[in-house]
Amino acid sequence: MDAATNALLPDLPALLARAAQEAAAFLAAVKPKVKARIANESGKVDRRLADIEQHVVHGLGWYATYAALMQEVSDWAAGLKAEGAFGETEALLAQLLFGEYSAQMAGGIPMNQGEIIRPADLSDDPADLALLHAEALSLLRRKGTNQTVKTAIAARLADQRGQAIFENAGLDETTQLIRDQFFAFAREKISPHAHEWHLKDQLIPLPLVEELGAMGVFGLTIPEEFGGLGMGKTAMCVVSEELSRAWIGVGSLATRSEIAAELILCGGTTAQKEQWLPKIASAETLPTAVFTEPDTGSDLGSLRTRATLADGEYRVNGNKTWITHAARADVMTLLVRTDPATSNYSGLSMLIAPKQRGTVTDPFPTPGMSGGEIEVIGYRGMKEYEIGFDDFRVSAANLLGGVEGQGFKQLMATFESARIQTAARAVGVAQAALDVGLGYALDRKQFGQAIIAFPRVANKLAMMAAEIMGARQLTYYAARQKDRDKRCDLEAGMAKLLGARVAWAAADNALQIHGGNGFAMEYEVSRLLADARILNIFEGAGEIQAQVIGRRLLDETN
Repeated sequence: MDAATNALLPDLPALLARAAQEAAAFLAAVKPKVKARIANESGKVDRRLADIEQHVVHGLGWYATYAALMQEVSDWAAGLKAEGAFGETEALLAQLLFGEYSAQMAGGIPMNQGEIIRPADLSDDPADLALLHAEALSLLRRKGTNQTVKTAIAARLADQRGQAIFENAGLDETTQLIRDQFFAFAREKISPHAHEWHLKDQLIPLPLVEELGAMGVFGLTIPEEFGGLGMGKTAMCVVSEELSRAWIGVGSLATRSEIAAELILCGGTTAQKEQWLPKIASAETLPTAVFTEPDTGSDLGSLRTRATLADGEYRVNGNKTWITHAARADVMTLLVRTDPATSNYSGLSMLIAPKQRGTVTDPFPTPGMSGGEIEVIGYRGMKEYEIGFDDFRVSAANLLGGVEGQGFKQLMATFESARIQTAARAVGVAQAALDVGLGYALDRKQFGQAIIAFPRVANKLAMMAAEIMGARQLTYYAARQKDRDKRCDLEAGMAKLLGARVAWAAADNALQIHGGNGFAMEYEVSRLLADARILNIFEGAGEIQAQVIGRRLLDETN
């Protein structure tokens, strides 16, 4: 029996289950205490008070995310054990993750580098705080994260270098085959070129886009009757993860198709589905999402771009910004205000707006459109643009669903899938950071040995692997909920919130392992740091995610 086996706590899956229950008990105890601080006389959440107590409301969202992650990792461990597949690698990762997250729950969870939410911020009741010192959480905190565990994880990472992932993710055979296919494809067709494409700020080559289309990437979740593969969101996550691991730009290509397809599937007319979905699925038509405006950010209710109906056409006037892949796209899902008498969500509508495909030299040849590129530090390959509309014409037949005023509702219906996919992209970027950090730690020699031999390097890699495993399981859970047609905005938000932080931490630590070389643009890790940073901003900034989670929990509290 080796040291790693001795370091594992006995009957670990059962211990993880008890710890998850203890974390859930703390969350249940503090929710009413937080709500009491922000409720009005009728017991409803008061928006003004919630804004004043934003740190606490958002912090509750983070504690809920940790509790949800513990439950999902516990279920994953129990499932693997039942199949005889819960090996030492899985046990070591789970024990380290629970030990570290238990310590953070007791001492303070980092919402970012400078904001810590502590249990006493949520409740000053000693009985509530004592729940975080229950038996299983305390045992994992005290004995789960010792150096033997971390060193053993690093050694296993070294032994498994070059494999798809390091743990058994609990996927079925079909989904595992999909992972293997896209892992191999990405290593051959994307990874060798991604950094050069990034440094030259090039668009993703069209032949690669066409090849991905032929593989079904853009129609993965579109029903077969509309030319798609009809697969579930878990398969979408695995594909997004592996492509983003090679380069987030390629992994994000399908996000635009996912958003457009979801909008049309959920809100479109039969004719709109039949016209657009097959073209999106085959990559004949490349879509882009045109929602954000200057100075509106996450406040879509204040959107000002106008669309006026006249002679069977909508005439669009206004400005949009941060539009990904806008020049090369063939069609826009365009959020506009069709009722000028409104100043909130009720007057918004969604248009399926065709446009001419642009080029680098002439990005917007379509009449009524103009714009320019927004240069960015990372997340390249599709480019970001600001767009101006000046009497841009869209046929009235392209009003999504055929009824005005449904745009915001239609958009909200897509956010679950978009955030699940963003969480998967985050896992992919984090995995890429682990890949390059591990490779450098094994190849770089200092003081006569590979630097992975030094505990401060090994420990970084071990924690990366443990957090990636947890973020992956939380993301897959959200995907399964979506596949079961269950409301999952809470789960999707949690997966995206945590995944973004895990990706940033992994990229930052991988760069630190590289030392000064990591700061050189020639090294891939510099790109991963820039790419990881966007994940906490788009598809809902981290603060918005935490707000959504916290408010949902408090709205449900009696």
